Amino acid sequence: MTSKQEPAAERVRCGWCGTLEDYCHYHDNEWGYPVDDDRRLFEKLCLEGFQAGLSWLTILRKREAFRKAFANFDIEKVARFGERDIERLLGDAGIVRHRGKIEAAINNAQRAAELLETESSLAAYFWRYEPDPASRPKVLTPEVLRTMATSPESAALSKDLKRRGWRFVGPTTMYALMQAMGLVNDHQDGCWARAEALRARKAFKVPR
Repeated sequence: MTSKQEPAAERVRCGWCGTLEDYCHYHDNEWGYPVDDDRRLFEKLCLEGFQAGLSWLTILRKREAFRKAFANFDIEKVARFGERDIERLLGDAGIVRHRGKIEAAINNAQRAAELLETESSLAAYFWRYEPDPASRPKVLTPEVLRTMATSPESAALSKDLKRRGWRFVGPTTMYALMQAMGLVNDHQDGCWARAEALRARKAFKVPR
């Protein structure tokens, strides 16, 4: 999903990613592009939960360690994690060692497995919460984006997930997930990736 029109160093990007290589790579290749793979969605959801109260850069730099620790975020495997796994994860310096977040990730894998008993995929479930394009701001400036920590759709998604027993899925965390998986395109106006994400969304087939 990288542009071939200009060198990466010369791209105009969203202000939040600055010039750090970790952020720029994530911004250019993942953030805001539509996702329909359940493993990737579950990973994004878990990592957004682990990020609560921390820098996203911290999570990005630990992502490979998270993948190794959580069986590459295979839903069925994580759903079978038990107390021995929790103790193993609490001793893993490569990840965020927070018991509540670790237990939430395991719980959410179990809840995801339950959801998949009635849904065709996690992706199909999450994409139902894509907002109507007409409800989105016409211009996305940094000032406008700073006011958009939640949305009616992220609040509705959060409410339904909590009803189903999921944890660490508040409206703000769910809005961050929606940004990350392309349910919303919050690349600001002037960012080179905004048009790329729009093109990817037009070519994307929404899972049913």
